[in-house]
Amino acid sequence: MRYKVLLVEDESDLAKIISDTLSDTGYKVVSAGNGEKGLAKYLIEKPDIVVADVMMPKLDGFGMARKIRDLSSDVPIIFLTAKSGIDDIEEGFGIGANDYLRKPFELRELIVRIKALLMRQDQSHAEFMTFRIGKYIFNDENQTLSFGGKEMCLSNIEARLLKPLAANIGKTVLASDLMVAVWGRDEVSQRNSLHGYIHKLRRFLCGDPSISIVNQRGFGYMLTVK
Repeated sequence: MRYKVLLVEDESDLAKIISDTLSDTGYKVVSAGNGEKGLAKYLIEKPDIVVADVMMPKLDGFGMARKIRDLSSDVPIIFLTAKSGIDDIEEGFGIGANDYLRKPFELRELIVRIKALLMRQDQSHAEFMTFRIGKYIFNDENQTLSFGGKEMCLSNIEARLLKPLAANIGKTVLASDLMVAVWGRDEVSQRNSLHGYIHKLRRFLCGDPSISIVNQRGFGYMLTVK
């Protein structure tokens, strides 16, 4: 299978280098020079993965990613950026990015990360499941929680975080494993985001008092049902 990459980058020289390298590696590359054009290309081309700069004219990478996430909860998104502040990185992952590569970067590293995300995407599509969590039903494919006849939609990150917890009820899931499941790697800078999303999941599941997500301090989290 020849995967299609949507590359959204306003630096024309860099865009050409990345596009040529990815094409030589076997990917089909569709390019756009800003977020507005990138979103239009996304709607037409339906790429397998999006690689996007953050700082772009007309519509920046974050704005484009938000609109893409409204359309698809699972297409992988990698941000390329010279911005290195923790707040910027946290915002990118909060939008639903899967990876974040700081400029300047090695093209080989970009290729490795693209391959890893596409492989994980293929595996997740092959392993969709439905989980019973107390009085809740978690549909992994639709990323929904059902309770009392009502259905709640989870974000892509919330669903990817809940899945390993639901698959291991009564067992501790290491924080590092959760980080990798959601963001592709374990970074100390993202641990606060992990705690924040765990808190959101607790709120989603609060309708059934028998359910708890226990913080195993220094190790990870355990989803329990009494």
